[in-house]
Amino acid sequence: MKHLQTFQLPQSVTTSSTDIQLARDMIHAWRQDGIFQVAVNSEQHMKTERAFHASKRFFRMPLEKKSRCVSDLSFSGYVACGEEITAGKVDHSEIFTVCPDIPDSDWRVKEGWPCHGPVPWPDQDYELAMKAFMKSLGEIGDNLLRLVAIGLGLGDINHLTDVTRNGWHHMRVLRFASAGAQASSRGIGAHTDYGLLVIAAQEDIPGLYVRPPVRGEKRCRNWLPEESSAGMYNEIGPWNLVSPMPEVLTVFPGDILQFLTNGYLLSTPHKVELHPSKERYALAYFHEPDFAAKITPLNAKEGESIHYGTHFTNMFMRCYPDRSATRRITENGGLAVLSDMRSEDALPVA
Repeated sequence: MKHLQTFQLPQSVTTSSTDIQLARDMIHAWRQDGIFQVAVNSEQHMKTERAFHASKRFFRMPLEKKSRCVSDLSFSGYVACGEEITAGKVDHSEIFTVCPDIPDSDWRVKEGWPCHGPVPWPDQDYELAMKAFMKSLGEIGDNLLRLVAIGLGLGDINHLTDVTRNGWHHMRVLRFASAGAQASSRGIGAHTDYGLLVIAAQEDIPGLYVRPPVRGEKRCRNWLPEESSAGMYNEIGPWNLVSPMPEVLTVFPGDILQFLTNGYLLSTPHKVELHPSKERYALAYFHEPDFAAKITPLNAKEGESIHYGTHFTNMFMRCYPDRSATRRITENGGLAVLSDMRSEDALPVA
């Protein structure tokens, strides 16, 4: 198992010599291991434990009840085991996706913005636990991005948090059954995550593997339609099993951060293997840009940009081609709405 570097974040980030050194150490850890950990305080740990408790209670509900928690407006809600496919192979994971909770009365929902709508919460306790956990991770995410800005020498510590103002932050609540007598121990196949920054919590059951940067190895530009990281290097080492540690969160870059930094920070490939005899739970939070933002690299070439809302929508439609939200976007003109957004003055961020 890989024992990762663990950092203690300051309550507020400054340009003190201590924070500058911390920022440089974080960047080095990502470029060496592809991932690091941050320690959490007792308050954050309580919110994490409450989210795990709510997760376990939900996944133990009857399938009929879980299956009602699906939205056709957004990609929020329940994903049954076997519904998600990576590189043509079935993943053995149950998921509840929490996207921004936007009421039907919101003007964006009324105007048909794709992926916008209410979360189909199973109950109020679940909603409160997940929202409290995500809010606290949003604060951690902003502090991490301020340190990344320092570590990259950007000058303005808020350069990257400007990207995530009103961000499309979301989360995947995951359950993995034990491998048991199954023919495959695959939980989720190798992939990179499509977003900016991933902050994840796992309990004491191991299963997460990450691929560190390898000198000279081609890393996929997963944001391009003709390239996909799904399944890449799945059976080829090195892969490091992340050792579960109490009261820490794991943090790694996603595709948008690779794009922003022109590949200086690489999106981290990862996969999940099922435990032989125990079920496993995890919470994967994504700290994201504004849905309407147009992302350009730090050293942009003319014409290089990613419209985040289009990127998010494409990734989820690719992952869930048969989901009701995908059908609604296709049939009700959601792609045309995205095209109009791209042709207008989207929020430029770099």
